[in-house]
Amino acid sequence: MFTSPEQFAATTKALFEFQLETFNTLTTKAVQGVEQVVALNMATAKTSVEEQLAAGKEISVARDPKAVLAVAAAKVQPGIANAAAYNEQLGGIIAEIREEFTRAADAHMTEAKSTLSALICDVTKNVRPGSENAVQIVKQAIDNAFAGYEQVTNATRQAVANVEAQIAKAAATVTPTQK
Repeated sequence: MFTSPEQFAATTKALFEFQLETFNTLTTKAVQGVEQVVALNMATAKTSVEEQLAAGKEISVARDPKAVLAVAAAKVQPGIANAAAYNEQLGGIIAEIREEFTRAADAHMTEAKSTLSALICDVTKNVRPGSENAVQIVKQAIDNAFAGYEQVTNATRQAVANVEAQIAKAAATVTPTQK
């Protein structure tokens, strides 16, 4: 498969380009996720301000304290429902980002492992006598690189899972309980 330095260089270049493509995909998805969260936050803030202004108007025209309390009490349940809907939408955005990150990372790992395994196999078949130590050093460097990449990938997955858990926990505190 890799019988010349040019083939080795071409394979290395292709892997590097694939890494850049993967990074670009992940960055694009992260930016899109941030855009979605900002849009959700803006829509939620706008709705909240509108509802608070409407509630303020209703309270200002109330004739007695009972009427004020009734208006305030009537606004609590919709506020809780809105918070729960916000948490659900935010959770959906984060789940979508996690899925995209996982898919891209898995595809990258599979492609890179396959190509580098073929490269290592070819290099070890065509090694000159006395070069075994150099080949072992290259193999170890590649193994270490994969171990590091897998650690970063797992840490990213764990961070996204932690954010999802926090959103679920927050959602549980604002979701109205059925009695």
